[in-house]
Amino acid sequence: MPFEIPDNWVWTTIEEICSKIGSGSTPRGSNYSVKGIPFFRSQNVYNDRLVYDDIKYISEEVHQKMKGTEVLANDLLLNITGGSLGRCAVVPADFNCGNVSQHVCIMRSVLVEPEYFHALVLSSYFTKSMKITGSGREGLPKYNLEQMYFPLPPLTEQQRIVTEIEHWFALLDQIEKEKLDLQTIIKQTKSKVLDIAIHGKLVSQDPNEEPAIKLLKRINPDFTPCDNGQYRNIPKNWCACKLVDICSFLSRGKSPKYSEDDKTYPVFAQKCNLKDGDVSLEQARFLDPSTINKWNEVYKLQTGDILVNSTGTGTVGRTRLFNTNCLGNYPFVVPDSHVSVVRLLKSICPQYIYAYISSDSIQQYMEKNLAGSTNQKELYIGVLENMQIFLPPLAEQQRIVARIEELFSTLDNIQKALEA
Repeated sequence: MPFEIPDNWVWTTIEEICSKIGSGSTPRGSNYSVKGIPFFRSQNVYNDRLVYDDIKYISEEVHQKMKGTEVLANDLLLNITGGSLGRCAVVPADFNCGNVSQHVCIMRSVLVEPEYFHALVLSSYFTKSMKITGSGREGLPKYNLEQMYFPLPPLTEQQRIVTEIEHWFALLDQIEKEKLDLQTIIKQTKSKVLDIAIHGKLVSQDPNEEPAIKLLKRINPDFTPCDNGQYRNIPKNWCACKLVDICSFLSRGKSPKYSEDDKTYPVFAQKCNLKDGDVSLEQARFLDPSTINKWNEVYKLQTGDILVNSTGTGTVGRTRLFNTNCLGNYPFVVPDSHVSVVRLLKSICPQYIYAYISSDSIQQYMEKNLAGSTNQKELYIGVLENMQIFLPPLAEQQRIVARIEELFSTLDNIQKALEA
């Protein structure tokens, strides 16, 4: 026997506990109706329920000709061919009438709780015991199904088992829901952390630090200060400016000529920076080496460059912080025309500006200022240039970044624990 069972259980076969085991058939010429009797195919059978999406119907006349494939309440429907082989659902107790295709088997048990039978079919024991035939389209022959061993408890114990399964599954569903709720809270918490960070509420201010206005005048002599009085929601030693005021380079990449064979110089495109919130060159294409001299040195990406997706759908505004650690053996990387590069002046903390641009309020600013059609959105460089930045003193920028990293690390650890 497959495994040891209690003394008051018995080993039998599926054939012995069923009054009917048989697959259906498809009406001649796919003779479906607009409405009528539900006709279940393999795509309508899922482990947790029958799915009526894309359900077909047959007429009462066709149903009468296919009485041998009629589905009754509490039947088990088992997919016996194809990629969904083994998927099984219990027909609800209030079910009225229906039929099945040749890819679905009806198992009608006698003195066996349908939900207990269902639990057994979904178990690893049943999966391992199936003797499947065929190579192109696999199938579970009726004879093999009939001869599968079935561990049968007394009826009252079957009912207790089903009740216990439902209890634990309900608990697991609740845990899963709470995990999803917690993951949502983690995401919202990160957004809140960034929001309070860019408004000067994440760390304390030090009045002895060089004010941001002096920092800006020192690193950008052409900077024209605006009236900070209109920004009452930022600390006194902060300064409001535009993104272009703190950049040494702010531009879109260029349309490159690609190489089919040479893999020396990767081109950073919008699809390359989608991996786990980080920068990845796994999907990068490569520059034609004969065009290297046409690329100004300023376009070679540097550690601290902030990359912003500037065209496309769904990912415009997505932001990443570039680090040359991802280069590996590549000498340099250049951006294509779908990516904007934000390179900051010295004495501006890239991590702070990256966090700033990643915040919900700035992401919403970019979203509101997109141009183009529904199918192809575009973020013009002028939108980035005129982006309002609340700039703290340099030391405070660094404290803010350290605090964000500390909080995000804690939240990421919680996230990993949820996914384990």
